[in-house]
Amino acid sequence: MQPVSQQFVRAHQAVLVFLFLWGTALQPSRVMAQFSGTFRATGNMTVARSGHSATLLPNGRVLITGGVREIVFGGFEMILATAELYDPSTGAFTATGNMTTSRTQHTATLLPDGRVLIAGGMGSPDNWLKSAELYDPSTGTFTASGNMVAAQRCQGSTLLTSGKVLIAGGSAAAAELYDPGTGAFSSTGKYSNWPGDFNTCHAGVSTLLEDGKVLIVWEEPTSGASPAAGNAAEIYDPDSGAFTATGTTIALSRNDGLPTATLLMNGKILVAGGAWDADLSPTGAELFEPSTGAFTATGNMITGHVEHTATLLPDGTVLMAGSWLFPGAIANTELYHPETGTFTASADMITARGGGHTATLLNTGQVLVTGGVEGAAAFEKVPITAKAELYDPGVLVSAPRLFYVAGGGRGQGAIWHAATGEIASPTRPAVAGEVLSMYTTALVDGGRIPPQVAIGGRLAEILYFGSAPGYPGYSQVNFRVPVGLAPGPAVPLRLQYISRSSNEVTIGLQ
Repeated sequence: MQPVSQQFVRAHQAVLVFLFLWGTALQPSRVMAQFSGTFRATGNMTVARSGHSATLLPNGRVLITGGVREIVFGGFEMILATAELYDPSTGAFTATGNMTTSRTQHTATLLPDGRVLIAGGMGSPDNWLKSAELYDPSTGTFTASGNMVAAQRCQGSTLLTSGKVLIAGGSAAAAELYDPGTGAFSSTGKYSNWPGDFNTCHAGVSTLLEDGKVLIVWEEPTSGASPAAGNAAEIYDPDSGAFTATGTTIALSRNDGLPTATLLMNGKILVAGGAWDADLSPTGAELFEPSTGAFTATGNMITGHVEHTATLLPDGTVLMAGSWLFPGAIANTELYHPETGTFTASADMITARGGGHTATLLNTGQVLVTGGVEGAAAFEKVPITAKAELYDPGVLVSAPRLFYVAGGGRGQGAIWHAATGEIASPTRPAVAGEVLSMYTTALVDGGRIPPQVAIGGRLAEILYFGSAPGYPGYSQVNFRVPVGLAPGPAVPLRLQYISRSSNEVTIGLQ
């Protein structure tokens, strides 16, 4: 992928001069000094939760859904249908509409149109769900969507570059796709290394790669059809719908807890933690290189992590938080540094969390940590918390910002036709299949994680992303307008990068 030509740069000089007259509207996001790796309390959730989901919405709020309120050894779980919203501007959680079904250990995927797909999970002990539903932020309500092909046990969900959602890594032998356009699920390829039946909830962890394919790292079952599956990994190709085996992980047997798998800015995937056989304090970590399909060792974690979270931060480091280490939860967090391949200690959380918690990167650059198992089990009852807290890194990097011609940040976008340099306005609208260009802020210089551009609720094909030629400090994104969009003078457009959405602007579309 290449940036636009110098001929194009000359063609749109007048456009840029006009836009720069808007002053601060075109300034890159400022990096603000903050507390150096500290946690601080924020408002509590409306109810204690573990095994819930947390989804950052385009408006900057966080949707919290489901989970369990109480777990007692022996199987009783109080599974929730309630949902709530966290507002970073106030630090408060407020109730929103209830889900149509009580669920825990489900998936929640932000769709290109801003809705959230909630799928599967456990509805009651030993009852795994096929049902799915959609949350609409504009109304605060959940509505039923199509059922999955099979009840998946602790599956993962991945938004593909096509806009469809891959449901994979569960206890069914085949994966499936959700199509937001039809609201239906359909089967896709069978796994090449499916480990068979699982005695635990854990199956596989999936990660979107920079080329649009998906990596799945399997957990070895405590019993099953494929003893070698404990160190197996495979790649899903959306173009063919096929899974193919790739390199084997260094950790030969994870059968009591999955690792985390995080796409780094350099295109590699950090695979870390997860219980290894009887070792309930694993410190090992490794890197997957997509170009070779090989796993190689990287530096060990300082503390073992099982049932932890891993959050990619805007500076490229990864925050590892929480773990269940016998006899209870820990408050430890640490940072992985890709440049050196090492982990360093960060601040302890205010509350020890031993799994079932969430960690969500906010538009501010902070990380919201919610719920989970707190402390050690007592009297055969697992303690679950409603407490939430914020991680403040050394510096805060805000979400990407799109520039605009007028309208206070929500009007006509500073987005132009690649061929002419003219703004894609109501009088000179874009057309399906055409290449458009825009500038943005907060993309990592030299980073290999592609941004996503949603136009009218559909994902566009990204042709180039990187530094803007001749304009230091700005990033340029070239993309192709998808077909099938409803035309109009003000079609919404936003950019998403490492899970955070930009402000919304509009373009004219014919």
